[in-house]
Amino acid sequence: MHSSVREIRTRLFLLLGRAFVIVLLLSLFFFLSIFSYFLSQPSSNAPIPFVEVLKGYYLGHGNWEGVAPVFETNPELKSLSTLLLDKDQRVVLDHRFDSVSPVGSIYEIHPGDLALELNIKDERVGTLVISSLSLKDRFNLIRGVIVPAAGISGILALFLVIVAVLLVRRLVNPLAVVIYAAREVANGKLNTRISNEGPQDLRSLSESFNEMASSLERNDRERRDLLADIAHELRTPLTVIRGRLEGIVDGIYAADGGQVPLVLEQTYLLERLVDDLRLLTLAETRQLQFEKKSIDLAHLSQRIIEMFSAEALEKNISLSLEKGSGSYIVELDSQRMEQVVGNLVGNSLRYIPDGRKIWLTLEETSDELKLFVNDNGPGVAEDELPFLFDRFWRKDKSRTRSSGGTGLGLAIARQLIEAQGGKIEAKNLNGGGLQIQIVFKTK
Repeated sequence: MHSSVREIRTRLFLLLGRAFVIVLLLSLFFFLSIFSYFLSQPSSNAPIPFVEVLKGYYLGHGNWEGVAPVFETNPELKSLSTLLLDKDQRVVLDHRFDSVSPVGSIYEIHPGDLALELNIKDERVGTLVISSLSLKDRFNLIRGVIVPAAGISGILALFLVIVAVLLVRRLVNPLAVVIYAAREVANGKLNTRISNEGPQDLRSLSESFNEMASSLERNDRERRDLLADIAHELRTPLTVIRGRLEGIVDGIYAADGGQVPLVLEQTYLLERLVDDLRLLTLAETRQLQFEKKSIDLAHLSQRIIEMFSAEALEKNISLSLEKGSGSYIVELDSQRMEQVVGNLVGNSLRYIPDGRKIWLTLEETSDELKLFVNDNGPGVAEDELPFLFDRFWRKDKSRTRSSGGTGLGLAIARQLIEAQGGKIEAKNLNGGGLQIQIVFKTK
């Protein structure tokens, strides 16, 4: 793991390094472009230090009288062959080494001259002309601009390096771990988890990754369990069917149709199991269509009680409905809701001992409608309650499917309720027995 993380971290470092080098090269290209443009222009408004000195003089005196000492005291002005012109391009001061123009005469700027305009508040107050400027002189001239800018850029680059190193330690290392973990999950190691490190965004990413990995691991485990359960559930009826048919072929059983009812019963069980699996799959993937309309939940519950009254009477089980004076009207699919309540009542009849009771209770609040299916049977162990609505879960693991159903009824009930915006929960009653609670929002 550590070698893989180091490899990813090195790759990220190289990526950041390339980006940093590209930024430096672009900055260098930018400065060289400015440098080349400045050398090629005969006139310029560049912010050269001694130009600013002249502007300051004019701003302080209001004119160019007495400006000659500035040229003698400023080293850069003193070393250059220059003319100072006023706003009308008349000579104020001729400081050239090779020739002299009379003060007050108009000077025509030659192609080889470098003319620096002196502007104050967007108004030209004069022009500084530098003549006989060689390439070396131009380089010395713009050094006053380039060197400070380069110094500032160097300081910023150093600061950027320090910040980059700190960010790399906080970002690259955790990110490398996330990339490694993602590869491990992609390779099938779904138990891979990562620690929460780095800034808040990376911690959120780590938490989301761990939740995703846990979900994938849980789904994979449920898929494996489901395939194993389906194989187990199909094996029993198929074994019975095969055994009976082979017995008829081998002459063990008479071919007079006496074995056909048993084979047909197992076929019905297979058909019911396949139908339940299909219904559960459609409900889980939200592909099941619902025809919602206003239904009276009290009327539906009473109809379920009448459907199971004969079976309850046979087992001497009391079956009743308790409700108040509410309307109990809710928007649901009547057929699917009848399927759910019927399954819950049927489960209670199947698992509680003879002589007990089952009662349905309806409650209505300002924004909720609740249906309770209660019994006073043995209930379910507390540690098994979370698995009550899982596929193929049964309280009595020793029961056969012929007496215990397909084991998908409660899983289907949960999907049908949740797909219609409701909630279904189970808990043990204080006095003994199990209670299934279904809740729908009415507002």
